[in-house]
Amino acid sequence: MHIPSMAEMMANNETPDVLFWVGCAGSFDARAQKITKAFAAILDKAGIKFAILGKEEMCTGDPARRAGNEFLFQMMAYNNIQLLNGYGIKKIVTTCPHCFNTLKNEYPALGGEYDVIHHTTLLQQLIDEGKVKMKEEGSFKGKKITYHDSCYLGRTNHIYEAPRKVLEALDAELVEMKRCRSNGLCCGAGGAQMFKEEEKGSTRVNWERSAEAVETGASIVAAACPFCNTMMTDGVKVAEKEDAVKVMDVAELVAASMQ
Repeated sequence: MHIPSMAEMMANNETPDVLFWVGCAGSFDARAQKITKAFAAILDKAGIKFAILGKEEMCTGDPARRAGNEFLFQMMAYNNIQLLNGYGIKKIVTTCPHCFNTLKNEYPALGGEYDVIHHTTLLQQLIDEGKVKMKEEGSFKGKKITYHDSCYLGRTNHIYEAPRKVLEALDAELVEMKRCRSNGLCCGAGGAQMFKEEEKGSTRVNWERSAEAVETGASIVAAACPFCNTMMTDGVKVAEKEDAVKVMDVAELVAASMQ
């Protein structure tokens, strides 16, 4: 796939409708790269003019701030804001709730004011506008899907409906876990926990959450965050259910079901 970078677009005197902020996981993690490709393919098919920063993109600084290194966070944020403002970026879409939350809620205080949208919200809009159409007999029709609420998407930014509406468009049967929406259980990766060993205890948060997902009887656990995807996949393996239960991003489910 050739995705234009902002530098290429500016050289051609073009401006994108939206900047796709890929994020660290989406760039470097082999599993999350598949989510990035699926979402880029959807944008392409829907006729959305988008660009990426490519090699100029830096981490938003979210893990640094959560781990307590405020100096490093502000340094990274300042560099990103200089770059984004230099390109005159107005609208950003990201597949990671951590990037979404930081760009949307924490960058304005440092001079970075953008219209930031999470990919599930954009997918819902594209489906509602008819720009993304599902196949009549899609791959997931009638299948049981349970959706895991990411902390930074759900409780922090109150986005509960968009991902569920997208899943309903697949003609699948949406089954909820006993803890969902504002009462959802964390996967265990947020707050920079993704990058450290957990404290001693009798179990792991992601094992507990994955067990709740398996209990629903769903054959697919839908996630909307690369961290959640990693943690839930690990938990499903520990439960020895990886053959029966697949963990997939909402974008991957849409990409597989599009006309």
